[in-house]
Amino acid sequence: MELCLIEELKSLPLWLPLLLLTLGSYSVCKLLFSFIKWVYVNFLRPSKNLKNYGSWALITGPTDGIGKAFAFQLAQKGLNLVLVGRNPDKLKRVSDEILTKEGNTKIKTVVLDFSGDLSDGLRRIGEVIDGLDVGVLINNVGCCYPYAKYLHELDEKLLADLIKINIEGTTKVTRAVLPGMLKRKRGAIVNIGSGGSTVPSYPLYTIYGAAKGYIDQFSKNLYVEYKKSGIDVQCQTPFYVATKMASIRKSSFIVPSSDGYVRAALRWVGYEPHCNPYWPHSVMWSFANSAPEFMIEAFILWFCLSLRKKGQLKDARKKN
Repeated sequence: MELCLIEELKSLPLWLPLLLLTLGSYSVCKLLFSFIKWVYVNFLRPSKNLKNYGSWALITGPTDGIGKAFAFQLAQKGLNLVLVGRNPDKLKRVSDEILTKEGNTKIKTVVLDFSGDLSDGLRRIGEVIDGLDVGVLINNVGCCYPYAKYLHELDEKLLADLIKINIEGTTKVTRAVLPGMLKRKRGAIVNIGSGGSTVPSYPLYTIYGAAKGYIDQFSKNLYVEYKKSGIDVQCQTPFYVATKMASIRKSSFIVPSSDGYVRAALRWVGYEPHCNPYWPHSVMWSFANSAPEFMIEAFILWFCLSLRKKGQLKDARKKN
């Protein structure tokens, strides 16, 4: 039998082993190159000087979580701020906190309830930024479920807010800021999406995931539309970050604090149109999109059902 196998191997065309070796070497080199690139962009690539885009940054949802961290860290980098949020008291509190640490920062605020009529607030944004060199826009405002729910369990107010705040608010603020960037031929737009919109499925957070999927596609298209005009558009899609909206208090290796996430996020501004800035999240994303889809779907469904159960128990305790 061994002799027969040897004879069969001898009968193979001479180019076949060479082809197999070439394909194997190519696959190994491709994998190695991808790893080297991943290490470079996550740990070695220098961040861009954001002041080159302009001296002002506009941030939506700046009073808590990721938005607040962006406000503080952009001020530390020497940018002046336009803070847009619905609560005037919180806007003043954050402004005072920033000025205590960064006394040279100029800050303007705009009160805008993204769940209500946007027209008046958008008009005020236009008036405030008129004449300002707004080079950076952080579209951070967002709305999520209180906990995992089936679609039929959503009340009308939450359903409307999920669409209006996550989609309409981001779209219209971007349109309000773009003309100035086009005039100056420079700018950076960062839209905060969600890792939930990039995995095979995100059950029990259906509308939120779909809305963030819109943000991802919106960003990709804007990137193509405006890259020749000197405007860099990017969608960042983090997984869980320890914020009030995520109902997570303690940070961990895979769940960064707001400050930890934003430190990573600012290193990516101006580069790829889509990214997972916090490197453990990028590893999680690679696994989620390379493992068998049915396995990932089953795991995410199990995880979301556990969140739903915890949320229901919390609701029951409140009623009692």
